[in-house]
Amino acid sequence: MDLSNVRAWTRELWDALPLDGGKVIDATVGNGYDTVYLAGRVGEKGTVWGFDVQEQALEAAKQQLRGAGLLDRCRLIKDSHENVDLYVSEPVDGVMFNLGWLPGTEHVVTTQAPSTIKAVNKCLRLLKKGGLMTVCVYPGHPEGEKEKVALLAWAEALDDTAFDARVTAYLNITKRPPLLIAVARRK
Repeated sequence: MDLSNVRAWTRELWDALPLDGGKVIDATVGNGYDTVYLAGRVGEKGTVWGFDVQEQALEAAKQQLRGAGLLDRCRLIKDSHENVDLYVSEPVDGVMFNLGWLPGTEHVVTTQAPSTIKAVNKCLRLLKKGGLMTVCVYPGHPEGEKEKVALLAWAEALDDTAFDARVTAYLNITKRPPLLIAVARRK
């Protein structure tokens, strides 16, 4: 097990989720690595909706997906994840958020706490019983710290008869380490 990477923690949870033929949301496409991973997991009959506000991110993801032969399983959408309900109305097996900024670019465009909270609430309503939502949070920048505070409060307030929520975090790293919030809808 890789304890040095919050994304490895995320993949461990997703690897345990049966997804062949499933429907999932990549709420923060970025360079497309998670989108490719999810498209591979849902199989030929599955669907991935991928959201990003930056054309550069969607183009990078499109190239990654095309190269892997997985583009036909994906619907890439240039819009904020807070508008997920305008594009997805059917129940989904899972939702993945990897917050922050587009890797390899200046940190000018970042996810924002208000829109992220709207998005997780809307995605939670779409989540099937037994479904999974993961949120990688990076509090090493001012907006990331705001997202961390808002998301921890959000997860703690979830109805415990309908959801299980957990936080996986580093205990011995002092420079605002990333953390993973995972929410599962009870069966």
